[in-house]
Amino acid sequence: MTDDVKKILFSEAISEALVQSMEIDSNVFIMGAGVDDAKGLFGTTLNAFEKFGGDRVFDIPLSENTITGVAVGSSLSGTRPVLVHARNDFLMLTMDQIVNNAAKWRYMSGGRTSCPITIRAIIGRGWGQAAQHSQSFHSMFAQVPGLKVVMPSNPKNVKGLLLSSIFDDSPVIFLEHRWLYGHDGNVPQSPFYIPLGKAAKLKEGSDLTIVAFSLMASEALKAAETVLKEKINVEVIDLQTIQPWDQELVLESVAKTRRLLVLDQGSLSFGVNAEIHAKVSESLWNELDAPIYRLALPDIPTPCSPALEKIFYFGQEEIVSSIKELFNYDKRTGAISSDSKKNRVSFSKEEKPIFQGPF
Repeated sequence: MTDDVKKILFSEAISEALVQSMEIDSNVFIMGAGVDDAKGLFGTTLNAFEKFGGDRVFDIPLSENTITGVAVGSSLSGTRPVLVHARNDFLMLTMDQIVNNAAKWRYMSGGRTSCPITIRAIIGRGWGQAAQHSQSFHSMFAQVPGLKVVMPSNPKNVKGLLLSSIFDDSPVIFLEHRWLYGHDGNVPQSPFYIPLGKAAKLKEGSDLTIVAFSLMASEALKAAETVLKEKINVEVIDLQTIQPWDQELVLESVAKTRRLLVLDQGSLSFGVNAEIHAKVSESLWNELDAPIYRLALPDIPTPCSPALEKIFYFGQEEIVSSIKELFNYDKRTGAISSDSKKNRVSFSKEEKPIFQGPF
């Protein structure tokens, strides 16, 4: 580890990115409910508030659509707001400003005006927080032309991606999974930038590609280590940005491994997982050795009961089970095989079987 690299928490990496962006550009400021609070949203805004004070880090009354409109208007005047909405669920109250104003402004002005807003929001499983406080609407935002959607997975990429988001001239939805704030990792202390729209290969592999993002990227790495004991070598791709997403790296990986498992902490239907499934199917149909599997959340509201939460959410155990199913699939018969890994058989579109994965 060099002098410039330090092991810090995910939350601390966010704090560093915010402070450094404000040092680099005086037009960067932070606004949102609770950003000047002692807890500072998992500690992420506290250092910025202590260093720059209430002129550049300030609490604002909780009227979601209104404060987003304030940020839009400010950005059109030349600033770079970082707007914090503590819960992604309540971004639904801001949709007019985000979808009809921020996302469309550059297009409608013929490129003469940009709207460089970074909207931070917390997603993911709570502790019995249920149907209105545990959702992730990343797929919904990814469908809006003009928006970029970023979902970091570890301390290093949350810093590099947040710095890139703040200095991007497009509006960015930056979604942070609450279970990641306590994860630690080695992070450069100097400012650095991870390009938006580029995925990262977290682990090389030859037998199966897992595409994941946010918390599921770390779960995928754990599962990959588990199945390595059974001589299944998994390649793990962390999308990092889901709009735009890195089609080139994903297709390159799947063409090599010939199997794909997509992990998505959003709802199963009409999601990012389905988009990746469709693109890979269209591009590599004859190259696949097994159906594409998807793991995502059921199409029901999030339960409050701890017992139901255990059923509703998936993690390392379910990922491992899906990996094993993929390696027991014999595409010549459509049945489970004892050793399908050794039976790679190509087929034409006219001969293709009907694939039915678990979802």
